Amino acid sequence: MFTGLVEEIGQIAAVESSGASRRLTIRAKKILDDAKIDDSICVSGVCLTVVALSENAFQVQAVDETLRKTTLGNLRAGSHVNLERALWPNDRLGGHFVQGHVDGVARLVDLTPQAAGKLMIVELSQDLSRYVIPHGSITLDGISLTVARLEEPRITLALIPHTLAQTTLGERQVGDWLNVETDLLGKYVERLLMTRAGGNLTEAQLAAWGYGK
Repeated sequence: MFTGLVEEIGQIAAVESSGASRRLTIRAKKILDDAKIDDSICVSGVCLTVVALSENAFQVQAVDETLRKTTLGNLRAGSHVNLERALWPNDRLGGHFVQGHVDGVARLVDLTPQAAGKLMIVELSQDLSRYVIPHGSITLDGISLTVARLEEPRITLALIPHTLAQTTLGERQVGDWLNVETDLLGKYVERLLMTRAGGNLTEAQLAAWGYGK
């Protein structure tokens, strides 16, 4: 489990193909302080297991399913990634609960400079946007962000200078693809309601239970 608060930006040192999977060597500093083999590290929103360590880098293995569902397949030597270590039980939860289980990818369609920071607009697919609410949480490339506006299928997010400086969002350009993990709570609520509805959830049923507009 993670919080979506990026600890540092790492750099891809090497990408090695192994069948349908890839082994990524990632240079880092802060997160290596207490890193161990088998630890979980969130790499740009994807929970991966440390399989090897050196003095200034660690290695993770991304399997075919991960490469197809996320942007990790686009990484090359020199690429930057957001890094976060797994949450300790007694840590402060400054962001929101993030699993590192990417739901899909979304395209960055607009970046508008502001007096302080930028406004970013991201276009989501329908299967992702249904879990998003105005002022709710969403994880993009491993970063916990608040949805400022929802105009389906697009969401607008306000990025402060600190976020732009301390994460890879400062490098992103219009047309780039981002890893998306929607809020965990919404998916559980949907599953429970679907079960209650016998697998056929309708707007009429939601209204009858008090969830209508």
